[in-house]
Amino acid sequence: MKRTTMLVSAFVFGALSTSALAKVPDAQVNRLGADLTPIGAEKAGEGDIPAWTGGLPTVPSNVTYKPGDHLADPFASDPIKYTITPANMGQYDAVLSDGYKALLKAYPDYKMNVYQTRRSCAYPDRVYEATKNNARVGVLTGGGSGVSEAIMGFPFPIPNNAFEIMWNHTLRYRAFKVTRQFAAAPVTRSGDYTLTIVQDEALFPWSDPAKKRAEELNNISLYYLANTIAPAREAGNVVLVYDALNATLNGGRQAWQYSPGTRRVRRAPNIAYDNPGTNSDGLSTSDSFDGYNGALDRYDWSVIDKTPHIIAANSYKAESTKYKDFIKPLHLNQDLIRYELHRTWNFEAKLRPSTRHVYARRVYHNDEDAWQVSAAELYDGRGQLWRVQEMQQIQRYNVPLCNAGAEVVYDLQAGRYLALAMQNEEPAVNYFADELDPSRYTPNAIRQLGVR
Repeated sequence: MKRTTMLVSAFVFGALSTSALAKVPDAQVNRLGADLTPIGAEKAGEGDIPAWTGGLPTVPSNVTYKPGDHLADPFASDPIKYTITPANMGQYDAVLSDGYKALLKAYPDYKMNVYQTRRSCAYPDRVYEATKNNARVGVLTGGGSGVSEAIMGFPFPIPNNAFEIMWNHTLRYRAFKVTRQFAAAPVTRSGDYTLTIVQDEALFPWSDPAKKRAEELNNISLYYLANTIAPAREAGNVVLVYDALNATLNGGRQAWQYSPGTRRVRRAPNIAYDNPGTNSDGLSTSDSFDGYNGALDRYDWSVIDKTPHIIAANSYKAESTKYKDFIKPLHLNQDLIRYELHRTWNFEAKLRPSTRHVYARRVYHNDEDAWQVSAAELYDGRGQLWRVQEMQQIQRYNVPLCNAGAEVVYDLQAGRYLALAMQNEEPAVNYFADELDPSRYTPNAIRQLGVR
């Protein structure tokens, strides 16, 4: 714990300042691949957290895989080390986030099965190389609302502030061209739900191997398209989003929506900030999808610390389970979710006085090995904990990359939850969708995808 605290105090200064805009000194950059992993995590172990030794960059020898398969669990034989329940949660107070403590208090049958920590996250060598260069050249722009000079991989592997940590999440490597089909389920207190099935795709110019600097991207970090195909009453709704690399330029995020009811494509400025998320039944906001997405400009961001926390990691079993066995009243089937002890960056966002958002405060926990939001607590205007987020992280050893499977948002005040991005019974994600091209992502093109 002492060493972790020293790391934070040495490199993280909380709120953004002029000094935070400075690039990382060469002596610190050279730590990447030495005492730090190539993306900036501590290589060394700490208590029950082992040292990072390279992760799973290829298909492990104990599983069978061919392209198009769902990923088999390389850690299926690991036994449960211990189970955290409402009765014994006090023993694990130091490693539980406030969100998990709240879930354990709210639901008497909620539990967390904790397994051996497997630091499986790994990425392609080109991502490692780009990340090291980013540490030398990457800078924040627009008061923390944008990134300049960097490209590919993680822009700030040795972060100076919370803005940089969140940009690591936003721009983390998720491949270049990706197609996916996923399910979302807003679940009632009694456990009833109707599955929404979405076909989505993403093209990440940030990860384009032909690009050398962020300035070549025309301020677009992501083209995203989502086509709802079920249930019938929602089928044909298509959403198109251009995400900005700097939210202060060109109006930031641009979005359009095609509705089969009107047979028209309209600008959709509501797909941003605290507007209800698409297919969320009001249980989440647009900027909560993927843990957090979108502009950072409505909050003051600051680092709390970096400490060991329990997170959902290597949760292959959860992703391979039928929906009927996974989705249960009040919460997901906790017997199917794997939890591990990982070091997480813990930081918060407090709403600026001159802005508005339904969440007055947001606290995030990002796994150091993935830079991904692993869990979050979302507070209302009264300062009360309202919603808890969980991202069930999995190493995609077929790519390789580390990314979430299912996401879940628990609404503690409503006693309901939203499970989304579930791929359990859907075709395997295609991380090599070479057919995708920027010309596909235009308002005119999405009209052709909708149900007429």
